Amino acid sequence: MEGNHLTADLDAFLAAREAELIEFRRDLHAHPEPGNREYRTTRLVAERLAAAGLHPVRLPGGTGLLADVGPGPGGYGRTGGLPGAHAVALRADLDALPMTDEKDVPYRSTVPGACHACGHDVHTAVLLGAGLFLAEQARAGLLPGPVRLIFQPAEELSTGARDVIAAGGLTSVGRIFTLHCDPRLDVGKVGVRAGAITAACDKIKVTVTGPGGHTARPHLTADVVYALGKIVTELPAALSRRVDPRSGLSLVWGRISAGSAANAIPGEGTAEGTVRCLDEEAWRFAGELVGELVRSVAAAYNVTADLEYLRDVPPTVNEQTSAAMFSAAVAAALGPEAVAHTRQSLGGEDFAWYLSSVPGALARLGTRTPGAAACRDLHQPAFDVDERAIGVGVRVLAATALTALWQHGPAAAPTATAGPVAHRPAPATSD
Repeated sequence: MEGNHLTADLDAFLAAREAELIEFRRDLHAHPEPGNREYRTTRLVAERLAAAGLHPVRLPGGTGLLADVGPGPGGYGRTGGLPGAHAVALRADLDALPMTDEKDVPYRSTVPGACHACGHDVHTAVLLGAGLFLAEQARAGLLPGPVRLIFQPAEELSTGARDVIAAGGLTSVGRIFTLHCDPRLDVGKVGVRAGAITAACDKIKVTVTGPGGHTARPHLTADVVYALGKIVTELPAALSRRVDPRSGLSLVWGRISAGSAANAIPGEGTAEGTVRCLDEEAWRFAGELVGELVRSVAAAYNVTADLEYLRDVPPTVNEQTSAAMFSAAVAAALGPEAVAHTRQSLGGEDFAWYLSSVPGALARLGTRTPGAAACRDLHQPAFDVDERAIGVGVRVLAATALTALWQHGPAAAPTATAGPVAHRPAPATSD
C-alpha cells in the first residue's frame, strides 16, 4: 500500500473512531486497576477486539491478553502462534498506580487510592485503536503479515512482561514496539532513540537492628537511628566514588522509618529506595557493591544491617533497525518534523525484558499541549494528557507495524529465548 493511501485510511478510521477511543480512555481513567487486578480493563479490551472479529486470549493470571491480527489460521490461543510467520508485536500496559487522583476533571478516578498517573490508560486506548485499524486492513487484504497485540498487566510491578514471555507471548514474534507517554514533548511529536532509552531500576530495603535503649545513654546500646542516618547519607556518596560516573548509577531513598518516642532509641529502623543505572554492565554488579557498603557502614556503629535487593529491570535498549523503523513510520504518518530525538532517562520500564528476547524499540509519545506554561510529570497525582495524543499514537503504532512488515520484514524470531507456549490461557471474553 502506498503511504498516501495509508494516511487516507487512517484519516477515515480516526474520523469515525477517535471520539470513541477518547471516551474509552476516560472510562479507564475513571476506573483504574493496579497491577494484576486489571480484570475490568482486560474484559473491556477483549470485548472490543472480539467485536472486530479477533480472538483475544487472556493470560494465565486472569489479567492482560493477547490477540493476533492478520495472516495465519486462527490466532494465539487457537494455534499457539502463527506457524511459519514471524509477527510484529505491539504492546501496551494496563495497570494504574497506587495513588490518589487530584485532578478536577469529569473522568477523575472513582477508585480510592488508584490513579492512571503514568498514561497507561492512553497506551491501552492507542493499542486498541491501532489493533482495530489493522484488523480492518487485514479484512481488506492490505496487511502483509501478522501483528500480535499484547495488552500487558503489572508494568508498575515490573513483573508483567516476564509473565507475558512465560505464557508464550513472544512465540513467533520477530520484532516488538511500544509507545510511552512523555509530558515533556508536545502532542504531535514522537521521541525516538537508538540504543538505551531508559535505565535499569532496582529496589532496595535496608533494615537496621540493635538492642534499643534510652537516648540519655547511647553509649550503652547501639544507636539504630544514627546508624540508619549514616547509611542513608553515606551510601549514595560512596557509590559515586566506587563506580564510573559515566554509568549514571544513582541511589535515591523514598521512605525512612524508625522509632515511636523522642526519648527512646528503637530496636529497628528501615530505609527503602531505588537504585538506577544507565549502564547495563554497572547494573549487573550494583547489588553486590551496595551490600558491601551497607555492611561496612553498619559495622562502625555496632548494629546489624540486613539488605533486601530486588533486581527489577535492566535498561531498555532499542535495536538500531527497529528505532529506524519507528522514525520512518512517524515521518510517514505525521511528517518528518514530528520525529524528535530523545535522551536516555533514569526511569525504568519492564519493556526491557522483551528486548532481551527479540529486537524492537520504545518511543515516547508527546502528550503536552503546545504552548502550555507547565505540565505535570509522570507519577504525579494530577498528571493528565492532551487527548489528541491518542489519535497520534494510533497513527504511529499502526504505521510502525506496517513499516516493519512492508519495508524490512520482521526479524527472525529467536525461539531459544522466547520459548514455547507455557500455558494455554482461557478465552479472554469469558468471565
